Amino acid sequence: MEEKTEKKIRVRRYTEKDLPEMIRIWNEVVEEGIAFPQEECLDRETGKDFFDAQTYCGVAEDEKGRVLGLYILHPNNVGRCGHISNASYAVASEQRGRHIGEKLVRDCIRQAGLHGFRVLQFNAVVASNIHARHLYEKLGFRQLGVIPGGFRMKDGSYEDICPYCREV
Repeated sequence: MEEKTEKKIRVRRYTEKDLPEMIRIWNEVVEEGIAFPQEECLDRETGKDFFDAQTYCGVAEDEKGRVLGLYILHPNNVGRCGHISNASYAVASEQRGRHIGEKLVRDCIRQAGLHGFRVLQFNAVVASNIHARHLYEKLGFRQLGVIPGGFRMKDGSYEDICPYCREV
């Protein structure tokens, strides 16, 4: 029965009606303070502006249309490096462990290619985020190195970050 439920999760382009749940999920990760570099939460206005500014935003939804997670895709740099993209992923805490992140990353890789990017790079994967790191490696990303103390945790301590990339 569980497998059937998992297959009913689909990833699609976000619409304005998704914004309240997207903002809630995004803010949940920001408030956890262990994965995203952002410190400020989004409200309806800043959230709309933020998500509208991305190259692409995807949402994972269940068979009832509930948003379970999301990703943002955008350029990592400009000019001669503008073919390199960057992305961030957020899954609602109550939905984690259901392979939603994998569906989001797979769709993001596809969308990166469709939007003309050649590389997908993650600049700041926190070293202790072992589930994300395992997923990225499973999907063909390679770790580029370690930036010692590159992420300030919510508690004020510093943790290493591990950049990852793969061609799309």
